[in-house]
Amino acid sequence: MLRFDLHCHTTASDGALSPTELVLRAAEKGVDVLAITDHDTLAGLAEAAEAVASHQLPLRLVNGVEISTNWEHHEIHIVGLGVALTSAPLQAFLKAQAQRRRERAEEIGRRLEKCGIPDAFAGAQALAGDAEVTRAHFARHLVNTGVVDSIQKVFKRYLSRGNKGYVPAQWPVMAEAIAAIHAGGGKAVLAHPGRYDLTTKWIKRLMVAFGEAGGDAMEVCLPQQSPIERANLGQWAEEHGLLISVGSDFHQPQPWLELGRGLWLPKHGQPLWQVHPALFGVTLAEVQTTDASA
Repeated sequence: MLRFDLHCHTTASDGALSPTELVLRAAEKGVDVLAITDHDTLAGLAEAAEAVASHQLPLRLVNGVEISTNWEHHEIHIVGLGVALTSAPLQAFLKAQAQRRRERAEEIGRRLEKCGIPDAFAGAQALAGDAEVTRAHFARHLVNTGVVDSIQKVFKRYLSRGNKGYVPAQWPVMAEAIAAIHAGGGKAVLAHPGRYDLTTKWIKRLMVAFGEAGGDAMEVCLPQQSPIERANLGQWAEEHGLLISVGSDFHQPQPWLELGRGLWLPKHGQPLWQVHPALFGVTLAEVQTTDASA
């Protein structure tokens, strides 16, 4: 039985582990098929592939990316799976995303300075290293410098909508991101639909819009998720003609979150890897009876 985890992050965006550390951990935790999906970048994938080869890990690595988009004034994330690293259209799209991220991060730094928090952008940039600065880097910096004592409080006081450090992102519409993923030979997956603070009615509207924009699948299995939510998402995906996918959205080791853990499939919905096995480096025989994880 193959164990899939098709959504996780490294230091190439806002994860805590390097690509090498992440694939080593995934293999240690029994993941068979792993997609690294850093925010708006493919930068960590070459290192990850090299680590899998050099350590001879029993791990099938899928090239992925998580793209931020805008829909009805909500920031919606779309995971691209099986994309080509050399795709010119995808690379151009991600370059534009990086510029949007830089402009947003610089403005967040300016707004935090007006709140009496100097050099926040420089501090976040130091934590990000070669990666683009995200709100998570600002949050870690503010915790590290004692401005607040938890990342949750940073978002609650400064970085969430309605607070002085919040800067709305100018993300592209879903169709643009989906087109870029398809141009790169990949499949587009609606990420964690239960995390957008949407009612059932609005989640279904999002699914319709995503499908009409050319989307292929939806994540239905996430950590810390109620069985009824998982069952509902699987059923709704089936009703709306979307395949299903799974992902831990792993950023760093935590007691309640681990790579590949608890991503069992609901009763309804057809997994993306059963329809497109070659995209995941598996055979149809391997996945005909597989669950996502134990």
